[in-house]
Amino acid sequence: MALQERMGISQARDLAETAFLAGVKAADPDKAVRAALSVKKTGLSVAGVKDVWRHVFLIAFGKAACGMTEGALAVIPPEYLAAPPIVVTNDENFREMDGCRVFASGHPLPDARGMKAAQEIAALLDQTTKEDLVLVLVSGGGSALLPLPAEGISLDEKIQTTDLLLASGAGISQVNAVRKHLSALKGGQLAQKALPACVHALILSDVIGDDLSSIASGPTVPDPTRFSLCRAILKDYGVWTKLPAAVLARLRKGHQGLLPETPKPGGDVDRQVHNTLVGSNALSLKAMEEAVTKQGIVVRRYDDALTGEARDEAAKLVAYLKTLNKDVKRGPMAVTAGGETTVTLSGKGKGGRNQEFALAFAIEAERQELGMNWEFLSAGTDGRDGPTDAAGAVVDAQTLARMRDAGGNPAALLAENDAYNALSLSGDLIKIGGTGTNVADLQLALIWV
Repeated sequence: MALQERMGISQARDLAETAFLAGVKAADPDKAVRAALSVKKTGLSVAGVKDVWRHVFLIAFGKAACGMTEGALAVIPPEYLAAPPIVVTNDENFREMDGCRVFASGHPLPDARGMKAAQEIAALLDQTTKEDLVLVLVSGGGSALLPLPAEGISLDEKIQTTDLLLASGAGISQVNAVRKHLSALKGGQLAQKALPACVHALILSDVIGDDLSSIASGPTVPDPTRFSLCRAILKDYGVWTKLPAAVLARLRKGHQGLLPETPKPGGDVDRQVHNTLVGSNALSLKAMEEAVTKQGIVVRRYDDALTGEARDEAAKLVAYLKTLNKDVKRGPMAVTAGGETTVTLSGKGKGGRNQEFALAFAIEAERQELGMNWEFLSAGTDGRDGPTDAAGAVVDAQTLARMRDAGGNPAALLAENDAYNALSLSGDLIKIGGTGTNVADLQLALIWV
């Protein structure tokens, strides 16, 4: 019997999780890098650029750094490597790699290990010449994993600033704009340090819309943001007066034109550095949809650039699903989205944006009387949602009942930003471990009568 003829909660949950994993697989970092590299008789070619190289410095950082490096080393002849590759990733994705210097670093908040790794990369770039290729493999999480504070700022002060921004509900592009101006490598500064060598970055995007200057805070990309924007962001989110004194002093000097800006469009970094996108949320969203379509279920894409407060977006999505009441009577439907929402912390609970989205969705489905059978998944492709061991959650029309039966108050738990413990009570967390990739989040709602 076809799936659409026997849809039930267990079948819907299995399909939702299977489709999500198909989206994760589509962001395989090894395959993405291999496809961008080729070896010709005269040397290594990168992403179709005509020049070729035989002297390569390889640097990788981000949650997918190990997988991307494995893809690169499967293609690059060992004799082409000018030095052991430096690889920086988070603890969950860390593994030793033959011939490489692999560093584990803190995420989502930077730590001293990441600073040491960043210093090693800076020292390596000092060795490069115009005859060299610096191949940089960039993936999501790189902003936190490679922290090298600008002169005059300590790592602890930079961590405090990042912590304030994350808790304020600022979007990733806003957080990264500030990070760039407190860093010695971000915002095109890594590439600038590598010049006059040729720099080519292969980038796996976790940023919706694939703005290369935002991915990992754009270490190889000219930075269009300025000190004046950082000042405005920090004031808008109410954290300007809470900043550490050294950070505040640097931002004030920068705003007054007393410090150099990050490399800008039209400069040397813009003219001499190549950046190539090799994977994105859009590709993973498409793969998730194809997995559902193969089961004969109609797919409607709700949003391929989903942002905003997780709770608000959950309410909007439930309201949208209610408009499909007539359509779903003709057969099961899937509604998909990809993006990266935010959470403004007001409580002291445990969770992440995907868990909060899922819990809020279940609450809104009850409040708005969705009136149909449904299953909803929201999860991060990196396998880690916030500071938890869950990728996200998959909830259904019985989630709140299970939660209450276990002694939980869904609304109170949501108010406390305690989605992790709420969804633990209902048994709805998705735990798949670190995936070795990161292209933001995926959402999938299955509805049927």
